[in-house]
Amino acid sequence: SDEQTVTIDDTEYKVSDLSKDQVRFVNHVTDLDRQLAQLGMSAEQAQVGRKHFMGLLSESLKVEN
Repeated sequence: SDEQTVTIDDTEYKVSDLSKDQVRFVNHVTDLDRQLAQLGMSAEQAQVGRKHFMGLLSESLKVEN
């Protein structure tokens, strides 16, 4: 069937069997997973940016000395 299911702790549940609060919790967890993935990408981008600017800083200090 095309009934919507969700897997929680290795158990599959029909969304229609969940309470409103349980559906809300699932939606929060799903959204937080998305946010965590985005934060991971942002952290990686920030690390690359920091490395780049630290390199520019180091090079500029070499020129002055």
